[in-house]
Amino acid sequence: MAEVGRRYGGLQMKAAGARKRLWPRIFVLIEAVFYGGVALLGLAAAAVTLFSPTGPAASDKIRVGLNWVPETEHCGFFQAQAAGLYRKAGLDVDIQSGGPDVNLPLLVAGGRLDLGLGDSFTTLNMVNNGVAAETVAAFFQKDPQTLVVHPGQGIRSLADLKGHPIMVGAYARQGYWLFLKEKYGFTDDQLRPYNFNPAVFLADPAAVAQGYVTEDGWVFGTHMKTPPVSLLLADDGFDNYAQTVFGLTPWIKAHREAVRWFVDATAEGYRQCIAGEAPGAMKLVLAQNPEHGEPLYHFKMAKMRALHMVDGGDAAHLGVGAMTDARWASFFHTMAAAGLYPPTLDYRKAYTLEFVRSR
Repeated sequence: MAEVGRRYGGLQMKAAGARKRLWPRIFVLIEAVFYGGVALLGLAAAAVTLFSPTGPAASDKIRVGLNWVPETEHCGFFQAQAAGLYRKAGLDVDIQSGGPDVNLPLLVAGGRLDLGLGDSFTTLNMVNNGVAAETVAAFFQKDPQTLVVHPGQGIRSLADLKGHPIMVGAYARQGYWLFLKEKYGFTDDQLRPYNFNPAVFLADPAAVAQGYVTEDGWVFGTHMKTPPVSLLLADDGFDNYAQTVFGLTPWIKAHREAVRWFVDATAEGYRQCIAGEAPGAMKLVLAQNPEHGEPLYHFKMAKMRALHMVDGGDAAHLGVGAMTDARWASFFHTMAAAGLYPPTLDYRKAYTLEFVRSR
């Protein structure tokens, strides 16, 4: 439980024993620097190499930063590596582990990484702070963020939680909590502090806590007689793209063909994961993160398949990794109405459909 327990952690919090660090999950991934108004002005735009228009040169190097330590949710990247999909595309991909102290937007902006994993918030935050960055693909059509309740409470939807005390980490108050306030009328007096210890939730049958859909049944359910009720925000209008790939706009423009091949190879990696067990990916993930464990790997993969997190939504008709203008517009306008972004922000600068529209 140490491996998954950290996912329920707050921003760079530390704990004792096996849980050395806690982390707030995919939500903007240590991006508080951008909420704080730090503007990084295209530091990685220099020293780029232009590629042939017919495809990437042999062994083009791409440094990719994960949004957490290697895990099942990264299957597509590791399967592309294990199956030689990147190599066949002429790419030398260096997949670098993330973690609680890794600030991906800062590393990408500073040129230490070429691409990073994030979500819709990532590049919207960057653009809002004057950083030319864009999302090129979204490999999760559903953000896995949940609110978890005990069974038998008569709570079946997010709307049923209006007025209920909810344990939520500080990071979420500048993210999905604003969505809940805007769409469902939640108020800040519902907020309760959460130390991200599952035992707090388990001990109180009336408790409501933040969760993560691929892990709720593992973290909470294995300690309950009846599985918890996981309310997936994505099923109630939270249309944040997750497991996205982003980079600086100048770098992407200078490396179009390499980015295209990278997105295509990763999409194929995810397709293979969803179609089968992709043992090569699992082997790489567990080699780099033994704490994850094979049972948890399979548990998460089953959730990803059942919820069509990779191949549902826009991906069902446009292909894995797909995004649409309509969904970006919807998400931006919702979060702008919630006060996170100015309505005048040119949100279209935060993404490009160039690399996903053709699939």
